[in-house]
Amino acid sequence: MKLSNLLFSAAFVIAGVMLAGETRAADISGAGATFPYPIYAKWADTYKKETGVGLNYQSIGSGGGIKQIQARTVTFGASDMPLKADQLEKAGLIQFPTVMGGIVPVVNVDGLASNEITLDGTTLARIFLGEIKQWNDPAIQKLNPSAKLPSQAIAIVHRSDGSGTTFIFTNYLSKVSADWKSKVGNNTSVEWPGGIGAKGNEGVANNVMQTKGSIGYVETAYAKQNKLTTVRLINREGKAVAATGEAIQAAAAAADWANAPGYYMILTDEPGAAAWPIAGATFILLPKQPKDASAAGEALKFFAWAYKNGDKAAAELDYVPMPANIKKLIETTWVKEVKDEAGKPIFAGTM
Repeated sequence: MKLSNLLFSAAFVIAGVMLAGETRAADISGAGATFPYPIYAKWADTYKKETGVGLNYQSIGSGGGIKQIQARTVTFGASDMPLKADQLEKAGLIQFPTVMGGIVPVVNVDGLASNEITLDGTTLARIFLGEIKQWNDPAIQKLNPSAKLPSQAIAIVHRSDGSGTTFIFTNYLSKVSADWKSKVGNNTSVEWPGGIGAKGNEGVANNVMQTKGSIGYVETAYAKQNKLTTVRLINREGKAVAATGEAIQAAAAAADWANAPGYYMILTDEPGAAAWPIAGATFILLPKQPKDASAAGEALKFFAWAYKNGDKAAAELDYVPMPANIKKLIETTWVKEVKDEAGKPIFAGTM
């Protein structure tokens, strides 16, 4: 792991504590999803150097981000679970995606390197349901006939907080397993059949690293930064794929953002031979009429800057940038929808 990545990962928890006490009037406040934290932190570091405006982002999970923006205690909320158009209208919010990414199963199994083990959706669901208890179970061995799988107990690691990452992961499991859909379902927080609960993507990553025989799920940037052992999955076309930037891009290829009310979009189990099956976008939630118009304006300037200058940094972390035409459409939404008390647009537009 590069030193910059190590500091980057460690700074995550610290940022929510240290920066909270140092916030200046010009700084932007946000809270929510851990899924996009690696790229938000990278963007924020560069943006601060260029503009002097800092970002105080609390990585508390999507559920917490939704609650905080509904209570108007932060300038923006962040969630990997998109809100539907009627929910946005009721809460007086707009929603827009920043980047797309992938969720990948990660394991700590003796003798296995990244992408040496392949699972299909049904088998993955059975593992998280607690039905498959050993790594050398015949169902896993059948998918990996040449792998030397140990007689080792499987330890499940899952999120304990309200999580958009969990929403995306359980959305996928609900699509590929009728048992999962009926017994557990799809939400930011579910009744897990068993396992170890951890807060944030970083909590799951740490628990997987520390627990022999474990399996968990994290956003791909966390797997990459922490050098976790990743699993290949068989997608809906029957192809075994790894969670690469190209595979996530393939999953996002058919997304029709322009015709999605409130930019509501789910990207799990998408068609395409090269598509990674557990993909999703991460979203920003912002009041249509913010209490602090100046702070909302600074937030929109930050995201406009990120749309213009942040694609390279996003790709380096295996996120997929939004298409240029959709970025323009989103900025048009800002101009039309986000207004001050006098009804004047807060964002003037840049692209």
